[in-house]
Amino acid sequence: MTDINKEAISVLNDLIETSIDGEKGFHTAAEDIKNPEIKAYFLSRSSECKSAVAELQAEVRALGGDPDDSSSATGGLHRLWVELKAAVTGKSDEAVLNEVERGEDHALKAYKEASQKAVEKNLPVNVTGLIQRQLTGVQANHDKVKALRDSVRRAS
Repeated sequence: MTDINKEAISVLNDLIETSIDGEKGFHTAAEDIKNPEIKAYFLSRSSECKSAVAELQAEVRALGGDPDDSSSATGGLHRLWVELKAAVTGKSDEAVLNEVERGEDHALKAYKEASQKAVEKNLPVNVTGLIQRQLTGVQANHDKVKALRDSVRRAS
């Protein structure tokens, strides 16, 4: 296996962890949110994150690597924090959305760093394209969650 493939696999495996965190985070948030439209959006996002994980894992396999299949330690800690904070705040929709936005901040940062690394390391075009395409989706999700949070905040 070439060094460039090893580097690409490492970058993609980091994104797999981030996306698994997102899948679980959106699912947990959907359980806590009261607004049925936001709940449906979170469940849809959880499913989309699962698809993103499968796509990243397939690319890792195509590069000759072993894809990660678990979330990150920080993601697990974040979910625990979301659950604790939600319990303390009575699981208000605004509190849940605040925590989801924090999770999306983390995902956006991870994807931007991966995109930058892919360019700097001159990773294969298919890897760079995959990262960029998923980054575009992460940015859109981040913006949507922020808009939902702002909307709920204005309504309360």
